[in-house]
Amino acid sequence: MKLKCLIIDDEPIARKLLQEYIEETDFLELVGIAVNPLKAAGLISSIDVDLIFLDINMPKMSGLEFLRSAPNLPMVIMTTAYGQYALDGFELAVIDYLVKPFSLDRFLKACLKAYELKSLKESKSVIQKSDDGHCFVKCEGKIEKVIYDELIYIEAMANYVILHTVNDKMVVYLTIKGILEKLPSDQFVQVHKSHIVNIEKINTIEGNMLHLGNTKITMGLSYTEGVMGKVLKNKLIKRQ
Repeated sequence: MKLKCLIIDDEPIARKLLQEYIEETDFLELVGIAVNPLKAAGLISSIDVDLIFLDINMPKMSGLEFLRSAPNLPMVIMTTAYGQYALDGFELAVIDYLVKPFSLDRFLKACLKAYELKSLKESKSVIQKSDDGHCFVKCEGKIEKVIYDELIYIEAMANYVILHTVNDKMVVYLTIKGILEKLPSDQFVQVHKSHIVNIEKINTIEGNMLHLGNTKITMGLSYTEGVMGKVLKNKLIKRQ
């Protein structure tokens, strides 16, 4: 599998370096180059693109403005000389953030993230529910058994979720909403927009913080009342 790449950068030297790096990476294929986002928009609509290398500071329209205004973009790796925009980039769900000048090794690390995500999408991960204390998920081309009692918590990451179990973790191409619908509602509860926890694994509740062994997970304000009611239902011993 090759990732079809598009470079959007107004600097000739930066474009040339990216082109060389792409040509040296066997799972990447360069399909287009644009000097600004306005010219890139036409390319994206006319060719198949998996991954965009996007500069931030460009005339007419910045890379961040392009991300905010263009819906349904392919995966994006930001490339810039300014590290202060990293948080903005990650809030817009970019794959990685490369600060110029970056090495080939750092470039490859970012591209491998994109490759793994593309592989997850193509594996079409599904979850099959069972009434026997477990379910099955499709993960990296294999069907894996997940035992509910061994599943500690679930974490949402961009377009996929990470299942944290007692002995391992699995990266699955599912939404947090989709997986919650398949899990036993009496055993699992959503505590934050990006976290589901196994009620039986909660050791301590401290304010809005849940302790699951050595892991701490924050409860979202809008989830707190429902979580507390579900976790403590008929189990909290009070002084008479």
